[in-house]
Amino acid sequence: ELISSLRSKLQSLWEERELVLCEARECAERGEELEAMVRDVCKPNEFERYLMFIGDLEKVVSLLLCLSSRLARVQNAMRRIDGNTDAEEKQSLNERHKLLSRQREDAKDLKENLDRRERVVSGVLAKYLTDQQLQDYRRFVQVKTSLLIEQKDLEEQIKFFKEQLENLEKSIP
Repeated sequence: ELISSLRSKLQSLWEERELVLCEARECAERGEELEAMVRDVCKPNEFERYLMFIGDLEKVVSLLLCLSSRLARVQNAMRRIDGNTDAEEKQSLNERHKLLSRQREDAKDLKENLDRRERVVSGVLAKYLTDQQLQDYRRFVQVKTSLLIEQKDLEEQIKFFKEQLENLEKSIP
């Protein structure tokens, strides 16, 4: 029953991931339309600034999500430490935790910088776009970010349930 339940959960997560990927493709299409519009109305240096911001948005959000995920796994491993865990493994986990914590703080700084750049890009676009177009741009940025987060969350859940299923199947003779 448990195996069947895990398989069913995995199936629903895969289906949900497909829906999110479809939304991401639609978002990318909107992004291309928006990019063409921005190229048409902005000066070349302003358009470059826009392109750099959009490219960095995905990179920084993905970096933050990846580091947070890795940090959570290390924290879970640290919680499982017991009296039988050797000192080297404990030290290794502590060092990885410190490193990932520093890296995540650096990534948060990058995100704050990215947020400032977004305000600058928004200000530039406000000179050229109608209120509705500017609203579409802001919605695009928000949707792109939330889809990245949702994709990463689904990937983590799928990975977790796959591991659970594999461990359960191995444990049954």
